[in-house]
Amino acid sequence: MYQSYSRKVFWLIIISTIIKLLVAGLLELGNDEVYYWTYAIQPDWNHFDHPPMVGWLIRLTTLNLWWVNEVTVRAGAIICAGFATWIIFKLGKLLDSERLGWLAALIYTLSVYTGFIVGLFILPDSPQMLCWVASLYLMAYLLLKREEENLSVWLLLGLAIGLAALSKVHGLYLWAGFGAFLLFTRIQWLTNWRLYMGVIVTLICIAPIIYWNITNDFITYRFHSARVTNTSLQWDMLGREIAGEALYQHPFLFVLILLSLFGLATNRIRFTRKRIKTWLLWMSLPMIILFWGVSLFNPTLPHWAGPAYIPLYFMAAMYLQQSTNRRFPVWIQASFVLIAVVLTTGIILVRFSPVNFGSQQKTNYGEYCPTLDLSGWRDMSKEFNQLYQSDLATGRMNREAVLLTHKWFPGGHLEFYTSRKTGIKLVGLGELQDLHKFAWLNKERGDLQKGADAYYILASNLPYDVKQNLGKYFTMIEEPVIINQVRYGKVVRYFYVYRLKNAVQTVPSLLP
Repeated sequence: MYQSYSRKVFWLIIISTIIKLLVAGLLELGNDEVYYWTYAIQPDWNHFDHPPMVGWLIRLTTLNLWWVNEVTVRAGAIICAGFATWIIFKLGKLLDSERLGWLAALIYTLSVYTGFIVGLFILPDSPQMLCWVASLYLMAYLLLKREEENLSVWLLLGLAIGLAALSKVHGLYLWAGFGAFLLFTRIQWLTNWRLYMGVIVTLICIAPIIYWNITNDFITYRFHSARVTNTSLQWDMLGREIAGEALYQHPFLFVLILLSLFGLATNRIRFTRKRIKTWLLWMSLPMIILFWGVSLFNPTLPHWAGPAYIPLYFMAAMYLQQSTNRRFPVWIQASFVLIAVVLTTGIILVRFSPVNFGSQQKTNYGEYCPTLDLSGWRDMSKEFNQLYQSDLATGRMNREAVLLTHKWFPGGHLEFYTSRKTGIKLVGLGELQDLHKFAWLNKERGDLQKGADAYYILASNLPYDVKQNLGKYFTMIEEPVIINQVRYGKVVRYFYVYRLKNAVQTVPSLLP
């Protein structure tokens, strides 16, 4: 029986990986993905918004930036998702049975968050999920195999949690949740010196984050703390957070998780060992409730609580296991159909839709249209390169001309698709809270220099008053050249290419 299910999981991983690789090649990189590309081109011990793991992963899958395209940049997310799916299967087997592992692997693969948002698109969560599920497996191994005296397992657990925190700092919740579980169920384990050796390994892993923040005035924590300073209750934000989590997890699977929790509360479904249920709840619900509480006062993003749902996948899998004998339960079939329809429709719309789904006003044409985040930048950059080379050949712009961005988006797209392809230097000109990583890239490349010419590419869906905001830096700003983004014969977005002549001053660095 085990071999049968292991083969099924193997083919699940292979098939889902092939599908994701095909999709990765059909869609341009999104706003966040191209931003994390900057982590790869300028590695550091930490970055303005997140730890360094995602940049290291991109470096690895692009062969140290030698082989760069959408597929190789996203390959790390796809590979991590494949290994994480296998660990989920092994964890389900450890908790109960091979079939539970199979069902949990299906849920993990079909979840919008674990299967696609971080299992296809390259984000800090992508490597974190592999480390997160590995940590859960090691915890379960300690609990079920009675291996609390095995130092090597504790050290591996400390390493897995440390690497999760090197992806996103909230990976440290793994220790908090596990520690709370031990406090209430196995308090004697808190006197086990091996546990603290594991914690030390985690601290060693996150030492680079601490060191970087010490040398940069703890700017990461000041940035994130500024995002959670509101004190007035906002119930609508809580509603949006819960709705967002339901969509990110997959609407059908979210309902399945709720049903499983109800079944668990009413003893309609049971794990063979009661403490497993308690452990899974400690590793999930407090983190979810924490972000629900934050959302009452400040805007949140649904993927922040995403990892907390992984333990609940096993609850949902147990619900399916005890309610049906089908290898592909109806809940799984319905979830697959919805994913297939949405994914196929999304690809078609991004590549071929003759209309944008955002603003129709020319001043912000295409704003709020999600399909524009994943298309148009490659073709625009080719046309810009022709303009750029012509300007250099005719002397219309000087050889030291740079490309400007005032914000991390569309800075990331300009970096990946325009600057990388044309060779023009991209320089950030704006506030630190807008530029993020580009302020550190400026330290390496140099800031805007007096006498320099520059280009500014304005996407119509990202409105910005170029003349008002940048006019003080240059003696003249020419009327823009317009590059149209065309899909299926219709213009869905405009790119305005401004020539900015003769910078009147050298702009001082934002960083010491």
